Amino acid sequence: MEYFFRYALTLLIGTVAAFQFVQVITRYVLEIPMMGLEEMAVFPTLWLYILGSVNASREDTQIRANVLEIFLKTARARLILHVISETLSLIIAAWLTWWAWDYFRYALRVGKESPTLYIPTIYYECALFIGLVLMTLYVVWHLFRHLKLLITGHPEQAALHEPEETTAVE
Repeated sequence: MEYFFRYALTLLIGTVAAFQFVQVITRYVLEIPMMGLEEMAVFPTLWLYILGSVNASREDTQIRANVLEIFLKTARARLILHVISETLSLIIAAWLTWWAWDYFRYALRVGKESPTLYIPTIYYECALFIGLVLMTLYVVWHLFRHLKLLITGHPEQAALHEPEETTAVE
């Protein structure tokens, strides 16, 4: 899965950068804007954002405010905090996924097209639902992993599964 995300995200960010480069050159240097390029750029841009979020969920590297961990002395207490955090994340992710499902059904029913090129917008509107489903599955996976460590009585192993934190060199 790591290779998929590595190459897919690289391809998407390269595509977005290329679209922006072409747009700047044609609009400001050649003074001939390309019609439809901006609406084509929406497709890889939205997929880049969503797949980047899914990748952060997969790696468990979302931005967090780990203030409570400073006050917790034991690995077990930190693991309990992770279980609570993952449970809340699962509730929120499931709720957002349900909303995305409603929007996806609406988008399928309406069948919108882009204004200039008449490309079906479902190609990027489905990204939110697919991404949230994947993020919810990764939250479930992390929750089960933390619960397993808590139940087996090996909370010290949780530190082995945590993403590494980088510190600035002084």
